[in-house]
Amino acid sequence: MKHSIKNIFRNLILFLFTATILAGVGILVIINHINSYKKIENLNNQKYIISTLVNLPKNDLALTLIEFNSKSSQLNYEIEKLYNMYEYDFMERYILSNEKEYLADLDRLSSLAAAFNKKAGNYYNEKTEQNELRKSSDSLLEQINSIIFKTTTYNQTKFDIYKNIIFVIFAILFLASVWYRNRLNAIYRDLEFLYNNEENKNYKIFSKEINDILFKIKRKPVTSENLTMIDPVTGVNNLKGMISSYDEKKDIKERGYTAVTVIEVDNFSKTNRVYSQELTQTILKKIAYLLSLHQQTADVIARTDYNQFTLIFSRDEKKELFKDVENIRENISELRVESPELGEIEITVSGGFVMKPYNLPLEEAIKEAKKILKFSQDHGKNKISQVRDLARNEL
Repeated sequence: MKHSIKNIFRNLILFLFTATILAGVGILVIINHINSYKKIENLNNQKYIISTLVNLPKNDLALTLIEFNSKSSQLNYEIEKLYNMYEYDFMERYILSNEKEYLADLDRLSSLAAAFNKKAGNYYNEKTEQNELRKSSDSLLEQINSIIFKTTTYNQTKFDIYKNIIFVIFAILFLASVWYRNRLNAIYRDLEFLYNNEENKNYKIFSKEINDILFKIKRKPVTSENLTMIDPVTGVNNLKGMISSYDEKKDIKERGYTAVTVIEVDNFSKTNRVYSQELTQTILKKIAYLLSLHQQTADVIARTDYNQFTLIFSRDEKKELFKDVENIRENISELRVESPELGEIEITVSGGFVMKPYNLPLEEAIKEAKKILKFSQDHGKNKISQVRDLARNEL
């Protein structure tokens, strides 16, 4: 079974996008884990504030009260920070589901802190004994230690979860990278095989697209050795060669739609030979070469008159046919030929494009295309006209 390069690259893009998302999630996990340790740092800072509040000097009461109010506000601020930090701790809230327990602990901590601040205020105003302050601080410290213990336990649990997830993700990314590396190497070997045009019957082609290209290359007919079918100036089919090539290819069913286009060079004609024979042949050769670059397996290209070419193209979709012919016209208009007498010469073509049903004789399709070509030449040149353009003009 051949593998589609298109599907491989589509899946590779999805894989890289997924890897990027996982990297982003990994960054969020790291930030979350850092915040978990900031909680412990916050709680230890609260313990330090409490020990400071218990041991403030009382020799200067005014200064002591100022310091007490500052430390008391700081303690309340640190507790409020714990509430805010928990809002963004998605692991604990949604995976460990400890929201009720944790918020209850913080509410109790906040309540004990308020009671402690009141006892401390009364103590420094000589309204409470020191032992009552000690009891209040011990209760508060006990609650803080309890939260530290639980937070440490949560952190260990989260770390174990993160560790397992990271191992799984690493294994998946590693295996996927090896898998895609092997496929990209196989595609490269296919391209190398195609480029070198090797005749290795033992080589097994991996990709569907390369196999199709190789199949088309093998099927593409060699230019006829019968000189009576080849235009001697351009090297493409003449009228006789066009009919012969069309008869050989008309039964190829790999293409769904066929169109006939007759194009003529605007710069000169059989009755208006403005350039020398050598310059005219140079222009015709350049156009024929450019046309051959657009030729596919089932296509026929021929020089059917002095300044005229006939194109019989087959494609999977109708819109591709006109698009390819229009691209040819644009590419020809970009060609430049240098003449010692005339300088740089711009080359343009006009064309008549017609869809060819399978049961319509080729001669009839060419006749219709020439009719549309005449319309195109009479209405500005350097354009490809279609049946609808002619019909619109006749309304």
